[in-house]
Amino acid sequence: MLKKGRKISERKWSCTLQNKKTGSRSIWLFLLPNLIGTAGFVLIPFADVFRRSCLKAVGGEFVGLANYREVIENKAFRLAAVNTGKFMIICLPLLLILSLCIAVLFENVTRPGHEHKTAAEKREKRFADTGWMKSGFMLPMAIPAASVVVFFQLLFDEKGWLNLLAGKLGFGGTDWLNCDAAFWVLVACYIWKNLGYDMILWMTGIVSIEKEQYEAARVQGAGEAACFYYITLPQLKETAFVTALLSFVNAFRVFREAYLLSGDYPHESIYMLQHLFNNWFVSLDIQKLTAAASLLVLAAGGLLLGGGVLLRLFFSDCDG
Repeated sequence: MLKKGRKISERKWSCTLQNKKTGSRSIWLFLLPNLIGTAGFVLIPFADVFRRSCLKAVGGEFVGLANYREVIENKAFRLAAVNTGKFMIICLPLLLILSLCIAVLFENVTRPGHEHKTAAEKREKRFADTGWMKSGFMLPMAIPAASVVVFFQLLFDEKGWLNLLAGKLGFGGTDWLNCDAAFWVLVACYIWKNLGYDMILWMTGIVSIEKEQYEAARVQGAGEAACFYYITLPQLKETAFVTALLSFVNAFRVFREAYLLSGDYPHESIYMLQHLFNNWFVSLDIQKLTAAASLLVLAAGGLLLGGGVLLRLFFSDCDG
């Protein structure tokens, strides 16, 4: 009997190992097309970009870090790097905090009342009340960038609606897109376009939190602030990372709006790295372009790593 039981357990163990091996192979086979595409269209081309950044554009002579030194000493690169960094530092925290606050407020306002007893009734009530609102929040992401720019030009142009209103009130007009205020116009454009999208991401995380936790906390005398800090925030770790990452990526896409607002050479306050890359590409300044692209990838990787560490520290403090 003991021998039979041992043979059966060994057979089960071998079947389990075989299933795990088969499952791991299936996963790798499933990921293989994506890995090949990533290697072929991202990793290998970037490796070639890094190689070219150490060579002369004409002749292919190895120059080491000379191209990097030339890029760092370039005044246009410094201006564009400072503006891009300033835009990221201001826009990302502002967008994340503002969208989270509005998402929490919206979720509290639209929370179903006690007359809906079952969970199904609560979900149906919430969807009926908020479905059209959520669609409205996503509308700015669906509007083409050119249409968004036309609206902001009509609003902030030298002869736009804002200056017409200021003239009727007895104030002087301002050329908003050709002064330092152009930076804040671009910030407003980015926030307006991405606020609803980030709100939906936050709300997705908030809805997944069990409501019984809030009810138990309120029974113990916890207020809304305590519930938010000790229940909501700690359970939004994954949502925060995804939202921050997508907001970071979307921040680089703001070049479309900046380019359409002011062209190749806008006011110096909104002269971004993408403007610089575009101008170097047009002039075929390959050695500067490749060196700057390599620096940008390293800087973006450092920012993502640092941001991930800060988010981890913040949420670990909330857990504590």
